[in-house]
Amino acid sequence: MAKKKTEKKVNTRPGLDDSVEILSAGEIVESAITDTLEQNYMPYAMSVIVSRALPEIDGFKPSHRKLLYTMYDMGLLKGAKTKSANIVGQTMRLNPHGDAAIYETMVRLARGNESLLVPFVDSKGNFGKAYSRDMAYAASRYTEAKLENICEELFRDIDSDTVDFVDNYDSTRKEPTLLPTTFPNILTNNTLGIAVGMASSICSFNLEEVCKTTIALIKDPDHNIKDTLLAPDFAGGGVVLYDQSDIDRVYENGRGSIRVQSKWQYIKEDNVIEVSEIPPTTTVEAIMDKVADLVKQGKVKEINDMRDETDLNGLKLTFDLKRGQDPDKLMQKLFKATPLEDSFSANFNILIGGVPRVLGVKYVIFEWMAFRKECVKRRTYFDLKGKKARLHLVKGLEAILLDIDKAVEIVRSTEEEKDVVPNLMIGFGIDETQAEFVAEIRLRQLNRSYIIKRVEEKQQLIDDIAELESVLKSDGKINKIIIKELENVIKKYSKPRKTRIKYGLPEADARETEAEIPAYAVNIFVTKHGYVKKITPQSLRMSGEHKLKDDDEIVLHKECQNDAHILFFTDRMRVYKTRAAAFEDSKASLLGEYAPAKLSMEDGENIIRTVICADYKGFLLICFDNGKAARIPMSAYETKQNRKKLVNAFSDKAKVVSIMHFEDNRDVLFVSSVNRALAVNTAQIPEKTTKNTIGVQVQTLKKNQTVKSVRLLSDASLENPARFKTKNIPARGSFLKDGDVASQLTFE
Repeated sequence: MAKKKTEKKVNTRPGLDDSVEILSAGEIVESAITDTLEQNYMPYAMSVIVSRALPEIDGFKPSHRKLLYTMYDMGLLKGAKTKSANIVGQTMRLNPHGDAAIYETMVRLARGNESLLVPFVDSKGNFGKAYSRDMAYAASRYTEAKLENICEELFRDIDSDTVDFVDNYDSTRKEPTLLPTTFPNILTNNTLGIAVGMASSICSFNLEEVCKTTIALIKDPDHNIKDTLLAPDFAGGGVVLYDQSDIDRVYENGRGSIRVQSKWQYIKEDNVIEVSEIPPTTTVEAIMDKVADLVKQGKVKEINDMRDETDLNGLKLTFDLKRGQDPDKLMQKLFKATPLEDSFSANFNILIGGVPRVLGVKYVIFEWMAFRKECVKRRTYFDLKGKKARLHLVKGLEAILLDIDKAVEIVRSTEEEKDVVPNLMIGFGIDETQAEFVAEIRLRQLNRSYIIKRVEEKQQLIDDIAELESVLKSDGKINKIIIKELENVIKKYSKPRKTRIKYGLPEADARETEAEIPAYAVNIFVTKHGYVKKITPQSLRMSGEHKLKDDDEIVLHKECQNDAHILFFTDRMRVYKTRAAAFEDSKASLLGEYAPAKLSMEDGENIIRTVICADYKGFLLICFDNGKAARIPMSAYETKQNRKKLVNAFSDKAKVVSIMHFEDNRDVLFVSSVNRALAVNTAQIPEKTTKNTIGVQVQTLKKNQTVKSVRLLSDASLENPARFKTKNIPARGSFLKDGDVASQLTFE
């Protein structure tokens, strides 16, 4: 076990007994490093996860909630705008992280920044732009702000005990732990948070669609949310490229990737392309930098000039085209090579009751519904208590009003003021609270009209209490209240979608884009840890040793063309497809590109095999440790829409030992854990068209035996290869002799 050494010195203070020792620097004390991490690092990590980086079910992180509640407490929901510096200063009473951090939070929440689909801060002045990296926001002393009208829905009934309040950091005031939002705000705005060991990335959806979906789920928990929640809707607009499998993964599992394309138009008179909306994951400057690099490298030759013409009317990126160029063809090339088309990686990691959970969209709405039901119940109970207290007072007043003269006489005959309440209690048989209320009534109120109103109020209170009690007992009535609130939000705040939806990519566009890939000879190197190097033969001849990480090694080297297909099979039973051209030309002296990051693989997902082919001809032989093998045609992995990720790429019923690509039948050698070897021809294994087939039994195994390796028979040094061949499968095979060599080889 690793040990941490801490110096600790033993001293004895003058005047103290010799047996009393003070520990200080000097003595070496050994402790387990796991204990040190648990005591020192874990509290910090948990604080970041629970109290800083991840949003809760109301849709806010603590920094957002503290800022908005401060503005609400300042009266900025109905009042006029005030200087942002004033808001920042007041917020520091709840958030001690500094004025710069608070103001940055405020900027992102502001309408002027255009970060949020549903902004909460009504801003005046320069708040920068989310789509620009270089457009800085003005200092807080120059800008002004107040709350947007929709914030009424965030704070509705917050003073009716709908949520818990806790002390702030110095216990000088109270702040809410959550905001009682009347709509699922968690889904209506983008949220990005990076904690310790986990992260959250939530895409936004149209407010009206979210509310209608919630209403539908309240009425029918089995409602198909895709019917009402069409696709994400981003503040910056753009075009969502609708992929059914991607949408399903986000909706069901809370993780997935959504492809977003820029919105553009071709102005024929000026021969220019104007881009007016871009994906939420990029900026104008990042796009321009990438396009400029492509032009310098000679990969894009259709553009004469490029300008950022963004002004008060909004974003505009202009490309001047050379004469006779096809704008559609150019944009397809730019979509593939630049952030003009990008993917939003969704990860719906939300704090539920203080515990991080990754939930699909449907289950996020269910959690919000449970939270909102609790808010409505607490509000109803709060109102019920108030009305019962009022009814109690009115009943006491009613007893007095039956004999006002007696009440007046009691007051007149009482010598001291302190005895008025006790005397009224004795005279009318009422309690102290009722007597205090009666004693405070002014003489001018003891008229006929006042008496009639109080009697009517009693009946109204009785009816209200009965209704509130019935609400508390009925989930159906609570659901009706929530539905009514959601319908009110739709009526007052709904707006049309900003992001359009494009269903599918035309095949012609896909073929045209692929035709643009330059074909030249390259060498592909793949390492054990997933780094990929694409090196031209000339560069390879001039190179020295490969640069690799300390514990890394090259597991695949393949000579091919730049337009070759590369298929990465992962331990999540998925295959990620790309072209060799997707990787930059590299050198042996560089680490290369990290494939999992480039292909947007999930955290913890590892590449187990890589297959490189010129086209989708031939077949894959997937061998499992249970002795089975699946022969699958390569065409099963080819898709018309040129999809880049396929799920269920192979069976998960057993561990994969080998994945090999063959264009014609070959002899392969199975070797078991007890050194039995069996040689079969791939023609003996029947072909299956289903990718995740469990295959057929090839090598017969006894209990606790497994297949440990599969390789080409020609690559295995065997004295008598014919001894291991069989005409029929399954078969057990023959034991390897001392003269037979079973070297470990790397397969594609």
